[in-house]
Amino acid sequence: MSSDAVQVAVPVPLYRLFDYLAPVGEPAPPPGSRVLVPFGNRKLVGVVTGRSNGSGIDPARIKPVERTFEAGLVDPELLSLMRWATRYYAAPPGELVNHSLPALLRRNREMPAPRVHWLRLTSAGAQADLERAPRQREVAELLEAGPLSRESLSEAGASAATLRRMFETGLVEACGPPQSPPVPGPELNPDQRAALAAILNARHRFETLLLAGVTGSGKTEVYLQAARHLLRRGRQILVLVPEIGLTPQFVRRLEARLGRKAHVFHSGLGERERLETWQAAGSGEAELLIGTRSAVFLPLKRPGLLIVDEEHDGSFKQFDAMRYHARDVAVLRASRLGIPVVLGSATPSLESLHNAERGRYRMLLLPERAGTSGQPHWRIDDPRGQRVEHGLTEKLVARIRKTLDDGEQVLVYRNRRGYAPVLICNECGWQADCDHCSAHLTWHRSANRLNCHHCGRYRSVPVRCPECHSPQIQAVGSGTERIEAALMEHFPDHPVLRADRDVVRGRDDFEALLDQVATGEPCILVGTQMLAKGHHLPGIGLAIMLDTDQLLFSADFRAPERLAQSIVQVAGRAGRAQQGRFVLQSRHPEHPLIQTLAGGDYLSAARLMLEERRDAGLPPWQNLAMVRAEAQKASDAAGFLREVARLIDGKAVQVSGPLAAILQRRAGFWRYQLWLMSESRAALGAETARLTGIIEGMPEARTVRWHIDVDPMEV
Repeated sequence: MSSDAVQVAVPVPLYRLFDYLAPVGEPAPPPGSRVLVPFGNRKLVGVVTGRSNGSGIDPARIKPVERTFEAGLVDPELLSLMRWATRYYAAPPGELVNHSLPALLRRNREMPAPRVHWLRLTSAGAQADLERAPRQREVAELLEAGPLSRESLSEAGASAATLRRMFETGLVEACGPPQSPPVPGPELNPDQRAALAAILNARHRFETLLLAGVTGSGKTEVYLQAARHLLRRGRQILVLVPEIGLTPQFVRRLEARLGRKAHVFHSGLGERERLETWQAAGSGEAELLIGTRSAVFLPLKRPGLLIVDEEHDGSFKQFDAMRYHARDVAVLRASRLGIPVVLGSATPSLESLHNAERGRYRMLLLPERAGTSGQPHWRIDDPRGQRVEHGLTEKLVARIRKTLDDGEQVLVYRNRRGYAPVLICNECGWQADCDHCSAHLTWHRSANRLNCHHCGRYRSVPVRCPECHSPQIQAVGSGTERIEAALMEHFPDHPVLRADRDVVRGRDDFEALLDQVATGEPCILVGTQMLAKGHHLPGIGLAIMLDTDQLLFSADFRAPERLAQSIVQVAGRAGRAQQGRFVLQSRHPEHPLIQTLAGGDYLSAARLMLEERRDAGLPPWQNLAMVRAEAQKASDAAGFLREVARLIDGKAVQVSGPLAAILQRRAGFWRYQLWLMSESRAALGAETARLTGIIEGMPEARTVRWHIDVDPMEV
């Protein structure tokens, strides 16, 4: 094996790195280099991970790297983090390429030069005699007052050719946007000041700080004050937020308070925009970075603080390819960078609370709402014995009416889209089920069709029962569309605004809805979980959560935790400006979880759930990984996992299964899983690493779709 041979991560679903010789006539590219390599009949962009130690392959068969695009493009810190992530999450090493490089750099092309968005006069430009270049003189006159964006210059009549000539001759230069003076915020209360002091005291070292504050306690204000201190010292701030939480409203708030341009990174941006944020992060130009889970892998030149807002949110977990959890990756990355990481939530995850109790995280409590408003008054509405129409009791309708009459807004939460979740025949009992999933079809009345919310298939609504031909077909249950229609009948003089994925298809739609609510005019908001994601809605006087009982008795051991978090988050939307009210609809008001939450104490409810998990031997007391398999025949998936189970070292880990997934069939594939559990994270990691190499070579692996999910969030 040549000493110039290197190992390259190639974006293919194979659990190994590949050896390549150095490019002909060139030295071996260093680790982190972006290279073009031959792979079968294709040419793929990969990332060099290091020198090869020899693969046992005949050196004559090893091909050379065709081209080195950029040497050492991925810095050693990020390359090391990515290699850890692919190992820990049992992902093919090629996922390193997909997560360390933006899409444009995963193609056979040169890296585009960063686009110039802002221009300013150079000293040469200020002194130049431009009498014979009137168009350049006009540009210079425009820039005398300070930097301008290219868009502003174009609107003023400056052509691209003129700006290019001035740039090439050194009369103007690229610059960042002018900094605005930060807008002062409210004075911090004693608990907020103590939390801020703890964060700033850790600014020169690694520490994980769990900022657990009740809804409305001013967690964001603490983030902002900490970020402002570190920005003044030239450090970069990376803020991770849930997907639905990354709204223009949130970005503008951070920009105004910090006086810095926020560089945003999420999947909704164009490829060139994502590349520019990636470049600005790596060069240090971007001081303030805000993004969804994938932003945890952005390069950072001068890292100062990582913030994970709403750290409990499930959208931080990736559910395909490399199934990482951005919160946990952020904690590890902060430890390697030697900087603090703040995890914020009104409803911390049980994993984070468990780590705090064991001394791994430091808990910072904000037990009171900021300002003068208190926690909302709770009331449980038991619909048993009451007349219920479209999910609403008469008492609920009366409460909504009084709230609107008092000039306040109402939020009605129902985490189910569509008009009705079930369509049945009253004669023979037929139900509209998906032919490809173990699930009912949901009736969407506005589209007049039955949709499967799991595989996306749909069909028309039958006029008669397909089995007995009776016309007695009835919609059972209520989704947001049905509740919206009922509320419009009850309150025709007030706007009823629906927020779910059927009507809010993009961030602009959601922003327009929030702007309408922000006027403060009495209205009713009806929606799914996108309304419970930490949005500041000061006009909400009454929040209602409908039909919560399903998650109380779910087979998913995480369901009670998600229910408790949703309840507290929805309740927290009420009474931000004045005393609010919250009504929880449940047929089981005596349930211990509901009773504990009704006292306004999420942390006590979380401790109750942690005790139940400990008694059951479930995470976070045990470490869990799942081997999942899907096949068009149930016997193929279950049989494959039985073979895998025989290969597992039963002394190192405890094995359960094969077990059917809760949604046993999806999109025509039967789904089964093996549970691998161990008190030792190292032992579990070693076993999953061993299994990936073995399973890949099994003949049965070619007949199923399989993957390993470490720290899974769904069963």
